[in-house]
Amino acid sequence: MMTTKMTGVIAPILTPFNDDLSFARELYVSHAHWLLQQGIHYIAPFGTTGEALSMSVGERISAVDTLIDGAIDPGVLMPGAGLCNLDDTVTLCRHAVQRGCAAVMTLPPFFYKNASDDGLYAYFVRLIEAVNNVRLKICMYHIPPLAGIGFTPDLARRLARNFPDAIVAYKDSSGDFENTQAVIAAAPNLAVFPGSETFLRSGLEYGAAGCISATCNVNPAGIRHVFDVATAAKQGDLDRVADEMAAFRKRIEGDALIPAMKGLLARQRGDRRWRNVRPPLLSVSEADTQALIDSLDSAGNAILGRLING
Repeated sequence: MMTTKMTGVIAPILTPFNDDLSFARELYVSHAHWLLQQGIHYIAPFGTTGEALSMSVGERISAVDTLIDGAIDPGVLMPGAGLCNLDDTVTLCRHAVQRGCAAVMTLPPFFYKNASDDGLYAYFVRLIEAVNNVRLKICMYHIPPLAGIGFTPDLARRLARNFPDAIVAYKDSSGDFENTQAVIAAAPNLAVFPGSETFLRSGLEYGAAGCISATCNVNPAGIRHVFDVATAAKQGDLDRVADEMAAFRKRIEGDALIPAMKGLLARQRGDRRWRNVRPPLLSVSEADTQALIDSLDSAGNAILGRLING
């Protein structure tokens, strides 16, 4: 059971697929081990980066089992569990708790775009009561650009105040650092994670716990290095390493982020299956990947070189 606030760099792991778009188990496990070897603190299966909403409940359960059975410590896992219907969310949360996962990262029920804070609060009260396990730990996943709704600072404060043992963290993928600051101020006991390493340094200065970022999949050591320097765990030129990290992120997200990262992994690891994405996403071409590589500076190419060993 988690007894201290979560901190660190968290990777929302990419989900690899075979050519028939079935789940590629061995690629998943090997990538998870590589992320941890590169310094990632926690792994979050089935975030947006993991194409979560293209996966069934059964596939998600199987994927968590695959990681744990593949010698990944469940104590470093925070699976995504938020769906619009309560029963499926309960099923995913129960399974994560039963397998010993550190937490679950839970979207609000996102179909009803006019849902009020009171309505969202009622959903999470029912979720906590239905799971009915003291080991349940929830990270609220705030991504209004895609979900259409989210967790306001007032709702985060209310949930954290009334369920301090269950509501423990908040991922802010709004892209609005003022919202991150407002949540930290409203609910200081929450572990608040900006959804991009772009806000890692400033977030840590303001009291954030780290970051949960898609590009941890391709630059885990660089992002971890900035975390370590910023928290005085390691000496270094913070301006330089933070600038290199931010520049790499900016270049990668200039393309379709998930297919672009998968293209880089396919190229560097010599396994074309990494290119596969599930519709409605579309795979990038070899030419697109080469153009991305050609656009990287020396620091970006050094980052890219580390992908080979995964």
